[in-house]
Amino acid sequence: MGLVGRKVLVVDDMMAIRQVIMAHLKNAGCEPMGAGSGRVALDFLGRERFDLVLSDWNMPGMDGTQLVTAIRGKFPDIPIVMVTAEADPQLLAALRELGINGYLIKPFKPQALLAVLQRIFPAR
Repeated sequence: MGLVGRKVLVVDDMMAIRQVIMAHLKNAGCEPMGAGSGRVALDFLGRERFDLVLSDWNMPGMDGTQLVTAIRGKFPDIPIVMVTAEADPQLLAALRELGINGYLIKPFKPQALLAVLQRIFPAR
């Protein structure tokens, strides 16, 4: 199936960043939906099925670590890609231990986003 038709939940507290990522996903054939916080994302996940969650790490209220932990507790099989400006190897190792499937370091190019998603959803 590859990327076409994949429902991706984009979680970022900054609307402009959400919109840019969602535009790139839409151009790749995905069906993106945006959430402005971890709490909103969990609400969406409880009501709708998504193929992937792409989330910012540094958000107020519920950070990416807390969101990943909550998602893994309720939806253990959904792939999660974390987006962060922090290139700290210890943070990235901790996120991997929590069960993320990939990460992107901000700022990133659309090709980097597509490469991570194609690794998770290879074309058949």
